[in-house]
Amino acid sequence: SGGKGREGMMISQFFVLSQRGDNIVFRDYRAEVPKGSTETFFRKVKFWKEDGNAEAPPIFNVDGVNYFHVKVVGLYFVATTRVNVSPSLVLELLQRIARVIKDYLGVLNEDSFRKNFVLVYELLDEVIDFGYVQTTSTEVLKSYVFNEPILIAPARLQPIDPAAIFTQGSKRMPGTAVTKSVVANDPSGRRREEIFVDIIEKISVTFSSSGYILTSEIDGTIQMKSYLFGNPEIRLALNEDLNIGRGGASVYDYRSSSGSGVILDDCNFHESVRLDSFDSDRTLSLVPPDGEFPVMNYRMTQEFKPPFHVNTLIEEAGRLKAEVIIKIRAEFPSDVVANTITIQMPLPNYTSRASFELELGATGQKTDFKETSKMLEWSFKKASDELSLGLLLNM
Repeated sequence: SGGKGREGMMISQFFVLSQRGDNIVFRDYRAEVPKGSTETFFRKVKFWKEDGNAEAPPIFNVDGVNYFHVKVVGLYFVATTRVNVSPSLVLELLQRIARVIKDYLGVLNEDSFRKNFVLVYELLDEVIDFGYVQTTSTEVLKSYVFNEPILIAPARLQPIDPAAIFTQGSKRMPGTAVTKSVVANDPSGRRREEIFVDIIEKISVTFSSSGYILTSEIDGTIQMKSYLFGNPEIRLALNEDLNIGRGGASVYDYRSSSGSGVILDDCNFHESVRLDSFDSDRTLSLVPPDGEFPVMNYRMTQEFKPPFHVNTLIEEAGRLKAEVIIKIRAEFPSDVVANTITIQMPLPNYTSRASFELELGATGQKTDFKETSKMLEWSFKKASDELSLGLLLNM
């Protein structure tokens, strides 16, 4: 692997645990963290009750050992250290390891891990050497990794991908859950020339109690996965009326954005992207590397119409009772349907019981009161119109 990462960040162990706490993958790079760290981590995460929070933070310390973790498709990706390292770097490393493994296995879940543990360990030994990070590039790793993946059926995938949340008519829009390995050959021997491009947007909106929008923001990513033979150069054309920054105006001064197209507050690009003609015609040129990667990340606070409008009404119904009505109204056209929506609402810590009342004739809806985390969960398979939920809380 070479020593190119020697001056960088160092971790002691890396392991992956299932939701039940089973050890799926474990690598101890430096033998400086006591045995049993997986049990210590899982027990701490499962029974976390410090500072009044029900959920463990992504980073915590037990007996001088720092534990860093991210949850990907229901699996815990964990790193431990005894030294003071940059938290954001370790969390980014864990996400990148998950992405590299998904690139090689095609499908990322417990089953694919167990069937491909030899390949996973080979990848880990190239990504991290004696605790130091060498590379997290799928493209670079192809020179060093020789095991072929054992593919599993994509029908056994985890929950729906966030990019596939909307469907139009009966045709499902493709998500980022592309289930082919970057190194496996097609069983028929033919190579399929394909490229997948997804735009994934995380929308944050704050509504006032009367339903007005107070703040709104979009964090977006253009995600790509290429299976084109010979790594040809491709060009990606964005909106011609795209503007970066507001020329000194306040990000919340929406008047400055009228008639000026799409305004991004900020953006960054993958290192493979060339921006030679970006200023003149908003075109990106790139030779896509192997694996899934973000072509561009962007942030936008320009005024936009959110996909859902949320209204709530809260009234006291007695000394130790409260009535809550939540209304969700879809703001998109009626021929578009949103799938597998979950509404979560934190309830007061002293809530002892919650009873629900759905609209008459409501189908495909589920409600649950998570007593340990004091959280209301309301989920429905499809949303296209207005939905409302009545809730009676007992303290």
